[in-house]
Amino acid sequence: MTVLASRPEVRAVAGTLRGSREAGLAVFRGIPFTEPPVGALRFAAPRPVRRWSGVREAVTYGPPPPQAGAFAMDALSRDAAGDWLTLNVWSPDPGPGAGLPVMVWIQGGAYAIGMANLPEYDGGRLARDGGVVVVTFNYRVGIEGFAQLDGAPANRGLLDQVAALEWVRDNIRAFGGDPDQVTVFGESAGAGSVAALLAMPCAAGLFRRAVAQSVPGTFFSAELAADIAAACAAETGLRPTVADLSAVAPARLAAAGDAVTAKMGRWAGRWGQAAHRSIPFSPVVDGDVLPATPWQALAEGAGRDIELLVGHTRDEQRLFTALDGLLGQVTPEQAATALEVFAPGPDGARRYRDGFPAAGPDELYQLVNSDWLFRMPTLHLAQAQTTAGGRAHLYELTWPAPGMGGALGACHGLDVPLVFGNLDSGGPAMLIGEDAAAEAAALSTDIRGVWTAFATHGDPGWPAYDTGQRLVRLFDTRPAVTAYPEEASRLIWQDHTFSVLPLLGR
Repeated sequence: MTVLASRPEVRAVAGTLRGSREAGLAVFRGIPFTEPPVGALRFAAPRPVRRWSGVREAVTYGPPPPQAGAFAMDALSRDAAGDWLTLNVWSPDPGPGAGLPVMVWIQGGAYAIGMANLPEYDGGRLARDGGVVVVTFNYRVGIEGFAQLDGAPANRGLLDQVAALEWVRDNIRAFGGDPDQVTVFGESAGAGSVAALLAMPCAAGLFRRAVAQSVPGTFFSAELAADIAAACAAETGLRPTVADLSAVAPARLAAAGDAVTAKMGRWAGRWGQAAHRSIPFSPVVDGDVLPATPWQALAEGAGRDIELLVGHTRDEQRLFTALDGLLGQVTPEQAATALEVFAPGPDGARRYRDGFPAAGPDELYQLVNSDWLFRMPTLHLAQAQTTAGGRAHLYELTWPAPGMGGALGACHGLDVPLVFGNLDSGGPAMLIGEDAAAEAAALSTDIRGVWTAFATHGDPGWPAYDTGQRLVRLFDTRPAVTAYPEEASRLIWQDHTFSVLPLLGR
């Protein structure tokens, strides 16, 4: 790394980059790691970026990929150019021989939204305080990245992630990072992506450690994904083929996906649980890019050599219930429907009522939704890794954030500002609230210390999970290591297999 007028320059494989200095870090933004997925490359697997001559400025984020309309994310990408696949690097700037641990972030967003330039994903504090190199990047979401289209490879969004990790392998040493000490970490759909990468042959050898925060259990069969893609294409009057959709404006395709999402309940008889939760996109177990679900792959030893840190929040569902306007308003009928749809096995609803005898409709609704979508898939991922002789460490975030009136508890997404230390910027910061600054800061310091320690030497500071003691680290104002606290849910789900979600009928 060289210095010119106080601005760092790095020679990457494709050419020279000039970044900026920010609070003691060398920061590079908007680095292309593939060719733009436009024209003939739209819906194609990512291609290596071509070399450039001269010095490329790397001081601004690249444009985001096309977005769904949730949280008005579509407005942030409406005028974006097609060079969506870029990444960003924060480095303590020690020079190419430093060999620092590398942490590569994969953002969530239900595989339909998400971009690396959101303020909550600024990697400055994590890199500076943890002594690590932090990398964030964009990947294709929605129809562009996950729709099952004739003539296109499946899981293009996951292939983008592999391409980003390949760039890290080939380039990160010049930024002060060690390509043999790479940790991938992600939350929600980002955690689902981390789980998928563990199962993908083309990702083997690209990372040594993995952190999966709130792993969603939704992985689609090829038939289900193709049926949903056909419904999305029909919104434009076209077929779900590359030939038909390549000329359709990305914003129009994203709007078609939104239209299907808004009325997924109509297809509950065909699309099952995905329709009940309005989830139109997920990784597809296609037998090629993704040969099996992560739970099956890990149980068979696919990730045995990867050190794994996984966990969830205690109250995963509450944020979604609040967004639906149902918090504290769930009726007995709605709770009964949720139990019927999501509880495992023919007697799952009864087992929930027996396991939580004092729970009313609202609590039962929160529990079964939390367990089906995030808590039990996360637990089972740790169990699958352990079954195969690998090592996994399990945690639960139990701190009830006082933001939003304190009604959301330790909800989904609360871990994001705590991991990055960005407690007063970005959407998730509103979950913390202004009255908890000291508590949140202390908890964030604890979590960031654990994450970076794990990235450095693979030991987060408590024993690995096993099926005897089931030890878990609880993150709260008073941290503790204890037996897994959601025992009633664990027993209900202990015999469940997280399989692909099927197409139920034609």
